Amino acid sequence: MSEKHGKKKTVAEEAEEVRLILSAVSTEVPALIKSIIASVFSEEAGRNMGRAAASFYKELKDGGMPDDIAVRMTQEYIGVFTSLGDLLKHAGKGKVLISPEKGEELGKEIEKLIKEKIAEKKREAEKEEE
Repeated sequence: MSEKHGKKKTVAEEAEEVRLILSAVSTEVPALIKSIIASVFSEEAGRNMGRAAASFYKELKDGGMPDDIAVRMTQEYIGVFTSLGDLLKHAGKGKVLISPEKGEELGKEIEKLIKEKIAEKKREAEKEEE
């Protein structure tokens, strides 16, 4: 278990530690996502994506692919990048990217695990007091 100067932490100390961790995560993760978005949508990234799409299209054409199919496949290829960008944008804004049903299910599971952990900590504290 967690220890602080040789003694076990109380439930309150553990809760405070979790609060500090969640606080750090809530500020660090959005900053990380914003940084990723900036790198994905930079001028250089745009140039690279254009080069990649042109190269992809050229390879399809050189391989004998009909023009209409090569264009459609290139559009789908670029769509992967834009979908990734949309995903990152939504994540950066804190939007939920899962269905409400899955979100509710996940929330219930998290709540259950937290309650179990709290009960476990209480039992440990009670044993220590005995």
